[in-house]
Amino acid sequence: MTTTTDLLTDIVDTMKDYGDYVCQTMTDAIDKLGFKAGTVTELPDFSQATFSLTTDPFTSDDNLTGIWYDKNRQRIGQIQFNSDGSFYAEYDIVQPHPTKKQWFVEGMSAWGNRELIKTEPKLLPSLE
Repeated sequence: MTTTTDLLTDIVDTMKDYGDYVCQTMTDAIDKLGFKAGTVTELPDFSQATFSLTTDPFTSDDNLTGIWYDKNRQRIGQIQFNSDGSFYAEYDIVQPHPTKKQWFVEGMSAWGNRELIKTEPKLLPSLE
């Protein structure tokens, strides 16, 4: 008999390559912002997320949802793989923009599917 835990583990295992690709794409986008090495100490890592299955309210299908936490167990990101193959992810950066002092980088968002992944930094005007 397959348990919910076994089902979740199987789905996470099936999605690992896709999830690793999304996380690497997000990390590359963060790096392109120009942060000095070591400035952003935590980056999205599929294997470090805590996963659960959530029910899509429109389709009633299961979606795989992962939450990232920092060392103090504060939530710093989320990724959701939808039953149609699409995904959405966001990950906190919370740092001044390294090259554009008028901006503060709140986080990085990513969305798309296996064929096309888009990323965009979430920027806020700097208080300086």
